[in-house]
Parts: sequence; structure tokens; C-alpha cells
Amino acid sequence: MLTGAAVLLGVTAGQAQAAEVSYATKCVPPSGIGLPDVNGTTKVEITAPATAKVGDTVDVVWKFTQAASKNPDIIDLPANSVQPSGTLKAAGAQSADIAMQGPRENPAIPKGGAMTLSDMKGSLKLTAAGQVTLTPDAYVVNALSTDTRCTPTQAVQPSATITVAAGGGSSGSSSGSPSQSASSTPSGPPSGSGTPSSSSSPTGGSGRTDFTGKVVDIPYTCQSPIGEKKATSPVQINARKNGGSYGLTVRFKKSVMNSPIDIPANSVKPSMQVTLGGSDKGSVKVTGPANQAPVKQGAPIEIPDLTGTYKPGATGESTLSPGVLVIEALGTTTTCTPDSTAVSLTLNTEEQAGGASGGGGSSSSSSGGAAATGGGGLAETGSGDHGALKALGLVAGTAVLLGGAVFTFLPGRRTR
Repeated sequence: MLTGAAVLLGVTAGQAQAAEVSYATKCVPPSGIGLPDVNGTTKVEITAPATAKVGDTVDVVWKFTQAASKNPDIIDLPANSVQPSGTLKAAGAQSADIAMQGPRENPAIPKGGAMTLSDMKGSLKLTAAGQVTLTPDAYVVNALSTDTRCTPTQAVQPSATITVAAGGGSSGSSSGSPSQSASSTPSGPPSGSGTPSSSSSPTGGSGRTDFTGKVVDIPYTCQSPIGEKKATSPVQINARKNGGSYGLTVRFKKSVMNSPIDIPANSVKPSMQVTLGGSDKGSVKVTGPANQAPVKQGAPIEIPDLTGTYKPGATGESTLSPGVLVIEALGTTTTCTPDSTAVSLTLNTEEQAGGASGGGGSSSSSSGGAAATGGGGLAETGSGDHGALKALGLVAGTAVLLGGAVFTFLPGRRTR
């Protein structure tokens, strides 16, 4: 229930006024994370001039004295990772929705700790004489590019009033002219773009040892313990023959992400299951090294080359395609499953003892030296604009706010 109406604190004509209002609020965490909605109480203090005249543009400040809930007992929120935005309703002599936004400034918030949100600011151009009331409305808490939306569940009382005298401006209702947008800050565009090249390996003789795969665009659905995101990345699988086996290298093209927080060294460990097809069946695990150096906030995160060994379990033409990607970071695991896949590399293989699971029938083939990129390409996925696999942003985005967890993917470009 509403516990208080607007209270003017020692206001005299022309001076700024500060008033607090309390209202019941429902906060909805991002979808797909399995956390319930949060019902709590928001307490807001609005500061605005007590008097002004038509034609003036007045600055308004929204201060959170209490957020709707505490940080759940799941994970600590890092400093400067939370940004609020919202809408302040102007009514009376003039009606307007004033867009409010605060900076991404907050102290580190421990699990179970009280939420600390920065002051939001906006502005309103006054267009009519009379009393203009200011009432807090819905607001959004953005943590690492994912939103938790909070909405009043009952009528909210005005928390400030501006007495507007006739002046040089025109009268009549007008929408406010906010100094900042109320929408959450969008992620920056990729730092570079380009179409990944694909290479074809000729079906050469048995003396060949190095085989280059085709770059294929793979759309992923990535599921973390607290959320789901989609990302597309160009991926290439290369092989080097060593006896009857092949050393595999999987490369994510343009797979650099900008980190929204500092990441310590040795905290990110990626791996993938390369899917076998054609004559052979099963999968081959490839892994990459952990990040050797800390990554500063705003700096790119690279997906390292993933390597492993493929021992054929069948004789014939065996295909290799990007499969499930797993990223372990800061005690969490994120699994990225291809929505569809494509063959990057085809090898003429010979069955090896203890090799992969084998196919449903072998075909005659010369010794395993020939390779060619496979068919089965994908329709255009727009990788030129969205080529960076954004899954590693979980390191920065495993944050829970107002009962909602946040999972972030940020694009970038790799300098190789």
C-alpha cells in the first residue's frame, strides 16, 4: 500500500524542492531465467524548482531512497554495472512524459545487499501557466545491457509541484524535452566488419598433411544458469594429418567481445564438440586455453583457438561441423547449441583402432590425405554485421538485479 504522499521540505518561492513518495512496485526480471517477479516498495525523492515561468526549461532529479528489492543471494554485482532509467509524469497545467536516466555508477553490491541506484536526471520545458505536478512512474534497471522492468502496481501520488507563472513562452500542452533518453544504453556497434573468407582444399593425393576448412556462419542459442541469448559466429575447422589421426584447430572469426567489467586472468575456459558426419559419427572435443592476462573493462575478449585430436572411426568421406560450445567462467557454465550447422571440412579418412564411433557403413577410399570443404552451407545470417559470437560476455553479465539475472553478449572484432 502507498505509505506516503508528497511532502514539501521547507520550500520557499523559486527554490528547489525535494519530496519523497513511496509506492508498491512489481519488478519483472529478464525472460528465460526462471526467477519470479519481485513485489516490493520503491521510495523516490523528486527535486524540482518550486516556481518557474512559461518558456523555462527546468531540470528535475529523481533520487532512489529505496529500490524495490535487495540483490538476491546469487552473485555479487560489480561496481559501475547498473544504470537506471524511467519516466516521470507531468500533469496539471501541462501533460508530458519526462524521460529520466542516471549514470552507470554504483558501488559493488554483494549478494543479499541493498540495491544502490544512481540519481536520474531529466528536463521539462514549461509551456502553460498553472500548477504542474511531477509523479514517478515505471523505471528500468539495466545491468550489462539486460533490463529488469519495474512498474507501479497502484496509483502513485505526485511527489513535487511546480508553480508556473505566465511568461514569454507559448501556452498549451506539450511533451517534455528530456535531456536524456529513457531507454537503456545500447551496446556499441562492432569495431569492425567484413565478410569471412572461405577456402577450398583440393582433393589432393595421399601426401597432403594440412587441410583448411571453409568458414561457415553458425547461429547459436546460448543458455547460462540464469538466461538465454542468441549469437551468430563464423567458424572455421582446420586439420593436420599425423599418422592416421588429425590434429584439429577450430577458429572463431571476428570473435572479439568488449568486456563491461574487469575480468581476472585464468577465469574463462572454452571448449567445443566438433560434430562428425558422413562416413563417421560422433564428436571430437576441442578445448582452448584460459585467458592468460586480465581483461580491463571495455577491452576486447578473444575466443582462443580450440584444439583437439580426431581419430577416425570409419573409412570414407567424413565431415566436420561446429557443434556445441561450452564456456566455463567464474564458477558458471554456459552451453551454446547450434540452431543449425554446416560442414566446414571434409576428410577422406581411414578407420583407426579406438577411433570415433564409426558410421553406418564404410565406403572404399584411398588413404586419408584428401580433403575438401563440405557442402551444406547456411542461408545468409548477416554475419557481416553480427559476426562476433557474443557468448563470452557471460563473464560480465552473470549478475542478478532486483530479482532478475542478466546475461550479456557484446560484439567486437578480432585483431589476429
